[in-house]
Amino acid sequence: MVVATSCQKGDLLSNPNAAGETSIISPGLLVNHVTYDIYNGGGVMDSRPGAVSESPWDQEFIWSQYFVSNYPYYRGNNFYNWSRTSTAYDILRYAVKIEDQVAKQYPTTPSNKVVYSALAKFFRAYAFIWYTQRVGDIPMTEAGNPNNLTPKFDTQKQVYINSLNLLDSANIILGNLIATYPTGIGSVKGSAILDAGDIYGLTNLQWQKLINTYRLRVLISLSKRAGDNADMNIKQQFATIINNPATYPIMTGNTDNMVFKYNASYNAYPIFLRGNNPYNNYANISKTYLNLTTANRDPRTFVVATPAPAQLTAGKTVGDFTAYVGADINTDISTLFNTGSTPATSQYSYANYLRYYSDKGGANCEPDVVIGYPEMCFNIAEAINLGWVTGSSATWYTNGINASLSIYGLTQGQTFTVADVAGKTLGTVTIDINTFLSNVAYAGDNATGLNQILTQKYIALFNNSGWESFYNWRRTGVPTFSQGGAGIGVPANNNLIPRRWQYPLDEFDYNGANCTAAIQSQYGGVDDLSKDTWLTK
Repeated sequence: MVVATSCQKGDLLSNPNAAGETSIISPGLLVNHVTYDIYNGGGVMDSRPGAVSESPWDQEFIWSQYFVSNYPYYRGNNFYNWSRTSTAYDILRYAVKIEDQVAKQYPTTPSNKVVYSALAKFFRAYAFIWYTQRVGDIPMTEAGNPNNLTPKFDTQKQVYINSLNLLDSANIILGNLIATYPTGIGSVKGSAILDAGDIYGLTNLQWQKLINTYRLRVLISLSKRAGDNADMNIKQQFATIINNPATYPIMTGNTDNMVFKYNASYNAYPIFLRGNNPYNNYANISKTYLNLTTANRDPRTFVVATPAPAQLTAGKTVGDFTAYVGADINTDISTLFNTGSTPATSQYSYANYLRYYSDKGGANCEPDVVIGYPEMCFNIAEAINLGWVTGSSATWYTNGINASLSIYGLTQGQTFTVADVAGKTLGTVTIDINTFLSNVAYAGDNATGLNQILTQKYIALFNNSGWESFYNWRRTGVPTFSQGGAGIGVPANNNLIPRRWQYPLDEFDYNGANCTAAIQSQYGGVDDLSKDTWLTK
């Protein structure tokens, strides 16, 4: 009784393990939080309708038509029936906190801690671009200020202008930092790492490369606006980065990739984290993806997929590319269940069990790349094809393919084991990269060549880089996504895939007048999912 009543009321209201608003916190700890948010699709503040984790085998990769569910109870639905988006506000919130801590702890003295100022600018740009890609105009210049709960909306164009400026500033800060504090691990220039580390384990120079590589992604995403917005200097900005590697270093190989690392104890591979590991038969590899890989005898077919059981029953071998058959997301899910869920008779391929379902820590999988070198190669190849920069688009195209093959651990002449839906060995195949490369030889800087670049980029983005595949399809129409059938689940829009998301309810609840005005100016007052934003009109 004495112990129970001797505490003061204030003791019960104060958590000594939680930092307050005025606390001094290592910026590196905040970086750890926000970098996980990037992997997690916007952060814990957005764990509500409209937020989707951006990890492998999650819903956005159904919507990017890499795999298809045939049983919604275990593997989700295929419907593109989303409505309201989340905001990635948690990323912005922590970027502001990082800036606050840098200002408190290192206000005047030059310091190697300035790296955190650069990262905060990158996180700001990332959050705003993540949000604007989904809805259009958003609050930016007045966003993140707790004293202004009704920030004005900026046009999508202005959001991109401001975000590109933030990325440029981040690069300059990191460049100056590396020049002033050049050494780190092994006294290699730019090899210093954050004092608290970060979940990606990047050095200062790798962060600089990452930021510039991400900026190339953003610039190429603006390709439809490059010709009619001369004031943005989109082509020129891209060329400046490519032509000035000393000032704007970019990734030089897969070792520079931003990779999320899994382990069995704390960050289990998503299939295990979500409890999907017993249910390989309830998801099939998509026709959109497999039709592309099998047509050119792409060895990644064997890495990703199993042969369709019905094809083996018909007498085909595990090395026959025509034995690998994808399911069509256009098909209603009850039909997919009847034709694709039974392992003995399925008409469609499943995921490679040995690779994705056999280890809780993801030891057998390809790494989960958030922003990576293969994508960058294809972005540069596209820019050359479009005439933005000079150079060999064929070289960058081939570099991108080879980098992707390397991520899968594939080499010429390698013997690869093929197994069934449950991991039982069916046989082996010999990996033939040379024939594949011959089949996809670059056709030149023309429409056919551009289609090849975009197609190989899509294949390389299998189950990585979040929504990037979907956004590339929305921008270019490559590859051709299945739509118009009952499986799309949007009958009000003729079962066509939506072009955007609706604004979140929070915008209406707390900033209704500005949100309503933004919808009026962009979409005639209707928050219409079938309308393109300025970015992709």
